[in-house]
Amino acid sequence: MTRIWKAIAFAGVAAIIALSASRTPLLAHHSFAVYYLESDTIEIEGEVAEFQYKNPHAVLFVEGTEKGGFGQTKIYAAEWISVSQLDRAGIPKDFFKPGDRIRIWASPNKNPNDNRVRLKRMERRADGWRWAGGRGDTR
Repeated sequence: MTRIWKAIAFAGVAAIIALSASRTPLLAHHSFAVYYLESDTIEIEGEVAEFQYKNPHAVLFVEGTEKGGFGQTKIYAAEWISVSQLDRAGIPKDFFKPGDRIRIWASPNKNPNDNRVRLKRMERRADGWRWAGGRGDTR
């Protein structure tokens, strides 16, 4: 009988370890809808201040104004896609330079005092480059 109890105890410990290990990635990633108003879109025009090529999502900092806003210049942190998606789309870490003029469309943050937005679409008129959402699609 002790052999059966040892097997049950081992199976229980293994199950706890497996559940603990599987929960870590789930907690690390989030739904965009938790932070952003996904059904709304704002348009921002300005200049690239910084491009952070990092995981889990690259971030494009844009110093600009929101169309229809109060004309106040802000620095927006536009959360984009992962580095692996950027790589597949042929977008290297030096793709954006400070001062590049761009226009972005993004989901605003649920907190009106937070300038983080989720990037939906963008264009750089100087060379005609466009990104239209999806999984790193460029056009």
